[in-house]
Amino acid sequence: MFLQPRKTKFRKQQRGSLKGKSTRGNRLAFGEYGIQALDRAWITQRQIEAVRVALVRSLKKGAKVWIRIFPDKPYTRKPNEVRMGGGKGDPEGFVAVVKPGRIMFEFSGVSEDNAQEAFRIASSKLPIKVRLVKAGGFTV
Repeated sequence: MFLQPRKTKFRKQQRGSLKGKSTRGNRLAFGEYGIQALDRAWITQRQIEAVRVALVRSLKKGAKVWIRIFPDKPYTRKPNEVRMGGGKGDPEGFVAVVKPGRIMFEFSGVSEDNAQEAFRIASSKLPIKVRLVKAGGFTV
């Protein structure tokens, strides 16, 4: 089951801009450790789910995971081998817009070694560079 909004005001959105740094959601709010974005990208609902599964599997019991991004931007795609023109394509899925500095995932209830191992596995599922941050503003 993928993340997506229950209802949107409009079916299609313009692409928008990925300029600048994240001004909100750039500090740890819930957990001891966080995965922070260092690049800018659209993160798809499938990628978010893949990271969530990887974190839950590698952290085992006793750990809690928070997802701090939500895919609420629809993106469209035209079918293959269709001529130019003819309007905008149909909605394909949803993405979360991520800018540098954004905390994407948080987790707690694990040792630092386990956190680093879970981060290593989870970061391979993402299309951008990320870093592990620790509560108190430290980079691990």
